[in-house]
Formats: sequence, C-alpha cells, structure tokens
Amino acid sequence: MPTTRKVIVAPYPRTMREIFAEEDLERLGEIAELVWARDEALSAEVLDAALPDAWAVIGLDPALDAARLRAASRLRAIIEVGGHFPPTIDYAECFMRGIRVLSCAPAFAKQVAEMALGMTLASCRGMVEAHLAVQAGREEWQGDLAGDFSLFGQRVGFVGFGSIARELVTLLAPFGCSIDVFDPWLTRSVIEAGGCRPASLETVMSEARVVFVLATPTPENQGLISRELIETMPQHALLVVISRAHLVDFDAVVEAANAGHIRAAIDVFPTEPMPAAAPVRAAANLLLSPHRAASIRRERRAIGRMAVDDLELMARGLPPLVLQVAQPEAIRRRLADTPQGPGERKRA
Repeated sequence: MPTTRKVIVAPYPRTMREIFAEEDLERLGEIAELVWARDEALSAEVLDAALPDAWAVIGLDPALDAARLRAASRLRAIIEVGGHFPPTIDYAECFMRGIRVLSCAPAFAKQVAEMALGMTLASCRGMVEAHLAVQAGREEWQGDLAGDFSLFGQRVGFVGFGSIARELVTLLAPFGCSIDVFDPWLTRSVIEAGGCRPASLETVMSEARVVFVLATPTPENQGLISRELIETMPQHALLVVISRAHLVDFDAVVEAANAGHIRAAIDVFPTEPMPAAAPVRAAANLLLSPHRAASIRRERRAIGRMAVDDLELMARGLPPLVLQVAQPEAIRRRLADTPQGPGERKRA
C-alpha cells in the first residue's frame, strides 16, 4: 500500500545487515519509504534535506538539535541504535512536540545477561585458573580453589533492576538464588513483582555472595560502589561489573581482588582500550573481558526487529511498547552534567 511516511535510516558505523534481518527491512518498507539506508555516514546536507518530510529517524547519535527538529514538522519518532540516549538530541524540544525518543538498549539485554551469568559461573568455580594450571602442568586433579563456591542457593545482589537484571532473574531461576535489589528509581512493589527483594545498597554489598552491577550510569551514581562498601563484602564474594565501570571505585575493586578479599568479573573499564600498564591486567582473582557482553553481531538484529515492531505500532496510532522510551525525569537525571542540560549520553 502506498505511504507518505518516510524513515531516515542511518545506523552507520553499524551496518544495515548488522541490525536488520531481511524480513524486518521488508516490514519497515511496507509502512514507510526508506531514506538513505546505506552503510555510509549520513552528511549534514542530506539530513537537512530529508528532515522536513521525515516521519522517523533511525540512527546512531543522530545530530538533532532544536533547529533541525523544528524543521521536521512531520517527525514522530527518533530511534537510536547504540544502546543509550545520546546528548546529540534536544530532548526538551522532543518532549514539547510529542516526538518519541526510543533507545535500543533492551535489544542487548539477553546477551549481556547471558555473559554476566557465564562470567559468574567461570569465576565462582575457578574455571580460568584451573585451565591455566592445566596448561602450565601444575593442576590439582579433582581439587578446588580456596574461594570456589557453587551458585546454587546463594544470596545474590543486584545494583539496578533494568532490562538486563530482569533477564538475569530468569537465567538465575534454576539455581534457586535469593535476589536482593537496590534500585532507588523503583518502588518496592515493582521489585517484588520481579521476584526479588528490595534492599539497601549496604545490605546488597555486605550480605550477597555475588553482586551484579547493572545500573545505568548517571552523574549521581558515579563511584556508587565505593571503597568502603567493597570492604564490607564477604570474604571471597564475587563482584560482577557488567554495566559501566562508572559505577564503581575501580582502583578499590582491583586492590580488593589482588589482596584476596573478593573476586571480580569485569567486562567494562574506566578507559577502553585499557592502557598496557594498567594494574588490572596483572591483578589476581579477576576474570577480565574486553567489553564483549553485547558483541555477538547476529544477536544485534534484535535492534531492527524491535525498532520495526514499535514503528508498526505507531503507524497504527498506538504507543511504542518494545524499545526504551525517553522519560523527561530520567533524561534530566541521566544527562544533568552534559553541556546540553536536559539531553544525555551512553552507549552499550
């Protein structure tokens, strides 16, 4: 059926085939005419020429300030494909105009949760250490390491209860873990409905055998997992840093692990790539991963599927239900330290 809707599709440096399965591109083409849709950077000139007729924009860090948004009188949706709400968008203008700003962050949740569980099992059973010992010919047959433990029946703590945490609840279910959650953005009833127990940050850190750092970075939670809180963790407890290093006192984590107080499984770092001489590279009791939790490219097609799902709903006059919707209160808190004020940033 002919349509007057136009969608600017500019995911570069992500590729079209990276985020869209063929069937999802076909679905998108049934509800809108695709503009650009190439594996090349979209120039400012092409963007400005296309915006007046655009119904939606799909892009990575799309440069949409107030002036451009005012020129886009038909625009109803902006979908970012990096896993964050970028500061390149004027959110105040979007909220005033009723333009939906959607993040693809939920598309990464399953594979990040899977990686978190995998790193947890490898850490609590000393798999990497045992592997290296066998390679070096110094293995202990049928032996265990001093800090080894089973995940079954353990008390687990979550710092943050977003989409990754909810997927992780499902993955942990067979292990019969009890889960304490610290998330000041949620009410007790929401956490309890997710099958978990609300708790203070102090309780999570001092009583859980495994603590997962899952919260979205904001100016107010930088260094939230402080040296003092790390010192309260039980001997040989495991800290899994899977969202952002921004949330932890990274030096304190490395020192506590090196001293044998805790173990840590880390996928994200304060500086990426890490400097060659970074102390974390040589520290003991650590499992390190170079920001690979969401790296499975074939799984990234969930981005395109979810984007088209929400655009199909919007084309029928319904609200988006699949991707993460920018909320004014959350955007103000997350981007309070950016030059744009109520704008925001962070990529998955």
